[in-house]
Amino acid sequence: MKVLIDIDIPFIAGIIEPYAEVEYKKGGEIKSSDLAGTDALIIRTRTICNKALLEGTPVKFIASATIGSDHVDLDYCRRKGIFFTNAAGCNAWGVVQHVLTALFTVSHLKNLKIMGSTVGIIGAGNVGERLAGIMTLLGFNVLRCDPPVQKRLESGDTHNDLINQPPRNHLSPKDFHSVNEVIRASDVVTLHLPLDMTTRGIVSHELFKLMNPGTIFINASRGEVIDEQALLSVRTKLGALILDVWAGEPFINRDLLSVADIATPHIAGYSLEGKINATVFSVNSFGLFFGFKELSGFKIDYPVYEEPSALNDIIEDNGEWLYRLFYESYPILDMDLKLRSNPDLFEQLRANYEYRREIPEVLYHNICRKIK
Repeated sequence: MKVLIDIDIPFIAGIIEPYAEVEYKKGGEIKSSDLAGTDALIIRTRTICNKALLEGTPVKFIASATIGSDHVDLDYCRRKGIFFTNAAGCNAWGVVQHVLTALFTVSHLKNLKIMGSTVGIIGAGNVGERLAGIMTLLGFNVLRCDPPVQKRLESGDTHNDLINQPPRNHLSPKDFHSVNEVIRASDVVTLHLPLDMTTRGIVSHELFKLMNPGTIFINASRGEVIDEQALLSVRTKLGALILDVWAGEPFINRDLLSVADIATPHIAGYSLEGKINATVFSVNSFGLFFGFKELSGFKIDYPVYEEPSALNDIIEDNGEWLYRLFYESYPILDMDLKLRSNPDLFEQLRANYEYRREIPEVLYHNICRKIK
């Protein structure tokens, strides 16, 4: 059998070769003619898997080493019997780390007092619910908006049987609010939405009008969920703007880049642990689908994590201490500067990014206990 793999997926070289003929190619350069005789694709978001790519090919398995699926025509795959899987939840803690680091960094830079404020989380899935849990432990008031999750809870389904999902046993439908309610009541609004027909352009002029002056606005989900022109029109109303994702990547809106307080090239989930997880999930799924037992149980151990030295600091101001702690683990302004200096290199900055280490979940809980 033959497998075609995106060459930019880390830690996968040599893993599948004992079981199949393997070819590597840049994800954005994969075309239909490359798939002659190809049984399986292991890709990232830069490969658009639709009829134009897949029609007339023998592909029967697609694994995306990413959390999203908007680059895959799922209806087409279902009709053609092509199995698709992604790596949902693989980098959730990496995105949580990105949001917390960006939030406390911008509060430090602009002298904003955010401890104990209200955080609106729009999209309470793998990332959003983990972020909600940590923000609650840090003393923030958290408002959730996620109609699909709310509906499942109303039916008694807590998601706890789904792989990699955060626990929701403690939640009820009353813990969720409409998007209008969340935006009106929040000091910080952070987006963690999938991109699909229901979310494309959902954050529009109407929603931005509901935001209070001084709101901190964060998007680390998909650029296309925002009407970027509407965002530009209300920028002066916002207390801070933090963007990791952009419509039309890698050709990003320069006007939006110039007014963002922290801007990064879609690397919120680019942690070492997240990349390891994505590769492991993809290889495991490949092994299960094709019956390779060794690959279905494949794993990669994380390197030993070195705790940040700020963890031992004496705390005088909780917000400033959290800024020092998160920034030591992830100096986010380094990538902000690189993007502003070379926005044309958006794709290269992503491809050459040196994966940072995630703060482990258990350490978050230790941090939360320390500030109380």
